Amino acid sequence: MNITQHTTDENAVRALFERNRLAWADTAAFGATFTEDADYVTFFGGRMRGRTAIEEGHRGLFEGVLKDSRLFAEIDSVTFPAPDVALVHSRGAVLKGKQVKPSARALSVQTYVLVRDAGSGGEWRIRAFQNTRSRPRVEAFSNWLADRFGPGPR
Repeated sequence: MNITQHTTDENAVRALFERNRLAWADTAAFGATFTEDADYVTFFGGRMRGRTAIEEGHRGLFEGVLKDSRLFAEIDSVTFPAPDVALVHSRGAVLKGKQVKPSARALSVQTYVLVRDAGSGGEWRIRAFQNTRSRPRVEAFSNWLADRFGPGPR
């Protein structure tokens, strides 16, 4: 992938990420950011398979407990393991009321796999999403254990 194509693709991936964030609480718009065969894994381990399931799984939330909520989302990294595949790591959370930033307790670490979707004329779409509740102390302890007891240099 040349530099120009890489920049164009990264801009398109970031635009899709933002479109997905802004579509939160609008079932059809949110669903449209996913491929037809997408996988969506929630922070509590639930799995939705396919765009229709993702839309239906969110419809009740958007009309109920998450009505008028917004999505906080920040990209940590974008990489391209293949020309038509992007891997995005981010942090995100649901915002309610006048909240502008999530509490540390509400923050999640998220992984997106985006693909250039032939079925949509080559536009980028989300093929897979994994949402894991962030636990900074657990993460720090896990990193410490890996450093202390991992194979490392001998």
